[in-house]
Amino acid sequence: MASTPEVDRQGDLLELAGVTFRNPIPLLVHHDQTSPIGKAILTITPAGITFDAELATVDEPGPFKTLADDTWQRLTAGVLSGASIGFRILDGAVERLKAGGRRILKSEICELSLVTIPANQNATIRLIKSLALERSRPAMNLTTTERIAALELKRDALAARLAGMLDASAVDDQPMTDDQATTYDALALELKALDGDLGRWRDRESLNVAAAKPVPPTPSRYAPAITVKSNLPKGTAFVRAVCAQYLHKGDMRDAIDYAEKRWGRDNPEVALHLKAAVAAGTTTDPIWAKPLVNQNVSTELIELVRPATFLGQIKGFKKVPFNTKMPRQTNGGTYNWVGEAKPKPVTSLGFDTVALDMSKIAGIIALTKELAMLSNPDAEQVVRNDMIAGIAKFSNQQFIDPAVALVAGVHPASITNGAPTAPATADPLADILGLIRYFTANGISIAGVTFLLSPGNALALAVAKGSDGSTTFPGLSVSGGSYLGMDFIASELVGDMLIALQPSYILYAEDGGVEIDVSQEATLQMDSAPASPPIDTTVMVSLWQTNQIGIRAERFINWNKINPNAVRYLTAAVYPVTAGAGGATATSKK
Repeated sequence: MASTPEVDRQGDLLELAGVTFRNPIPLLVHHDQTSPIGKAILTITPAGITFDAELATVDEPGPFKTLADDTWQRLTAGVLSGASIGFRILDGAVERLKAGGRRILKSEICELSLVTIPANQNATIRLIKSLALERSRPAMNLTTTERIAALELKRDALAARLAGMLDASAVDDQPMTDDQATTYDALALELKALDGDLGRWRDRESLNVAAAKPVPPTPSRYAPAITVKSNLPKGTAFVRAVCAQYLHKGDMRDAIDYAEKRWGRDNPEVALHLKAAVAAGTTTDPIWAKPLVNQNVSTELIELVRPATFLGQIKGFKKVPFNTKMPRQTNGGTYNWVGEAKPKPVTSLGFDTVALDMSKIAGIIALTKELAMLSNPDAEQVVRNDMIAGIAKFSNQQFIDPAVALVAGVHPASITNGAPTAPATADPLADILGLIRYFTANGISIAGVTFLLSPGNALALAVAKGSDGSTTFPGLSVSGGSYLGMDFIASELVGDMLIALQPSYILYAEDGGVEIDVSQEATLQMDSAPASPPIDTTVMVSLWQTNQIGIRAERFINWNKINPNAVRYLTAAVYPVTAGAGGATATSKK
């Protein structure tokens, strides 16, 4: 993938509709135009610009052979895994984005480079094959799946070559020459033959799958494989990496030595993560340690935060990239019965677009230097637990609080803000049915509908009994559960509301990590609601003077409803413990 239609790390957005190029284009390393390494063929798809590239092979010793061999080794080792396009802007076709970046409307791609850190985070190399090894491998040794994969690669390259020939002809605005037309027709016939082979081999694969039988287990004379995993709580390595950097004031070499000596035996991921970092003070860019460490410590914390939030607990939300316009239907067409020879109604659909801008949740934790030195494992737990609980609680509250309205450029509105509402009754079953009927009346599918309620109401439903003594809501407990295929999630933040939502009509975006910065030199307002800008009575505290450090946590996340009827909630929902399914209060007789 050479480029995708989303904002890159530099804040730029490349419009695919305005991209031009002429295949093949030069393949470089790190945009060094003095040292080409091969050629690439680009193809524009709805998902972005894909490429197939070949590195030149050189037998004669010399600088070029050294460069080619070195590049190949880096590719196969996985440390050179990104791609980046080199382009020029045509006719000054640029618009400014609200975030400050550029929307590039017309451009010409001049080269493709292999890079360590691409500007576009999704520009990656997906498959590496040695043609020499493939050609030397006996054909009879290929499995059906491998043969299909080889044919697909050959077909994609051939199709890209045909498209490139047509594109070149269109750019020149001239018909193909006789030689070009002959070559094109021959390639088209080869492509048609490949499609036939692919169809036959896919049929063969289907037959193999249908005839497959499970292999009975056989005792092995070898000992089973042993996997060693750290028994430390998730997030511990993340906290240790932050504090190691702080204690050595951003000196990565000293921080790595400290981590190796202190945690090298039971938690080596800390030192490996620091070795992979490229800048002091930040520990969360997911590309830092990914090529080197299987378990990236910078994502440990988000793996713990996400399940603690509604966005992690509710199934079915639509995840989308930041700053990418998504179509949204605003109204449907008109349809009616039509008699013979009668005119049909003319109808139209209404659409607009919605995009999730970058917004972030942030906070600063102030700790003493002594606590940061982590002489006691409990200190690690304090930092870890506070980050998880704090970010999760605030995210959940902002997600469901009806009072949280949209503030452009700052934060999204809650899903209940502006949503239809009504007072609850004393009958929970009637309330649940009423919410379901609301969705069906507004054309919202009830498949996947999720309810949010307080633990108290969840307990009342869990212990409710019918007149025959049977459980009215089997499958529910104080923490929620499932009832008739519908999920119920309990949280004290819901309060006296009963919220019903269809997650498939709610978009959300996140960057997949928590960004952490540390400082001992900052001066802070020690206030959970700091004045902006500071006023005369604002008290500022120097972290350096008080021997403290500040750990700043930020999470980029946003959400939005694409249908105003996707959420409905009831107020004043306080359900009593009942004996009858209809909500009658329990009584006893002697």
